[in-house]
Amino acid sequence: MAEPLSNGGAYGSVPEPYRLPEHKRPGSSPSSKQSKEAAIPVVDLGGADHGKIVEQILQAGREFGFFQVINHGVADEVMREMMSAAEEFFRLPTEEKMVHYSTDSKKVPRFHTSVGKDEEKLLYWRDCLKLGCYPFEQFKHQWPHKPPSLRAALEAYTTAARAVALRLLRLAAAALGLQEDHFDGQLSGGPVLMNVNHYVPCPDPSLTLGLAPHCDPNLVTLLMANGVTGLQTRHGGGGGGWVDVEPLPGALVVNFGHQMEAISNGRMKSGEHRVVTNARAARTSVAAFVMPEMGCTVTPAPGLVSGGEPPLCRPYTYEEFVGVYTSETGDRDAVLAHFQTKH
Repeated sequence: MAEPLSNGGAYGSVPEPYRLPEHKRPGSSPSSKQSKEAAIPVVDLGGADHGKIVEQILQAGREFGFFQVINHGVADEVMREMMSAAEEFFRLPTEEKMVHYSTDSKKVPRFHTSVGKDEEKLLYWRDCLKLGCYPFEQFKHQWPHKPPSLRAALEAYTTAARAVALRLLRLAAAALGLQEDHFDGQLSGGPVLMNVNHYVPCPDPSLTLGLAPHCDPNLVTLLMANGVTGLQTRHGGGGGGWVDVEPLPGALVVNFGHQMEAISNGRMKSGEHRVVTNARAARTSVAAFVMPEMGCTVTPAPGLVSGGEPPLCRPYTYEEFVGVYTSETGDRDAVLAHFQTKH
């Protein structure tokens, strides 16, 4: 069992299991050097020009699959209380956190370190509390009772974040020229899951990563961070350089997952991202995942494969996709190879 990083004190050096091979380290190759040419877009959801918002989301989806939203409607107090409770969880005594420890990826709530698999040979510099959040009647009775502030904060934040995600999906549908309710129902009707991530200060960020490069398997993800940098995404898709996501105060970071790329037939990218570590400060982030129902069939939207433009992927159920994603440990190219059509 890998001991969670937040259970110990300060680290004077990076333990051996966290030292990545040279080719996997943050600055290992020219393709993974930082790009200074672009920052991820910022979309003001409080703007009066609906058409402008739709166009900005389309452009952000094409270029990055990532953007930040401001004036999104989630109250500052709701965000502040959720982040405070999240940070407090990782300060709990070891025995109170370890009640939730598991390497079973299907279990919620689940406290783990790195990716959280028994067979991990290499470890990533992250602790995580995975939670089932919505529907409340399915998950609420499972939520941790410590810290005492977590349950109320989680309900308020989940309600608000889910509303933002569903609004963004209607805007994304409009951007793609689809009916605004295209993503309603099964395509966004799966459970809302949450990763509460914690990255303790790392003595040598050049040796390890908080998370390896990956795309999220779901439809859309909303992320709130505590202001410490670490999240990076690729500029211009898989071949671009890494760009720091500099969180604006009060903003939410949005990224599209694999299902958006499939449904949009490649018009919007699933945002590839990774997490680098920080030597000076701990970083905490709260990622809320909106996804299809497991039995939902995912296929490119019919309106996006007309005019001789072939579908980029075959139809599949989301359950099948999650199984492949898990077996391929999230590797973008390996995952997509199972579903891409041959032309």
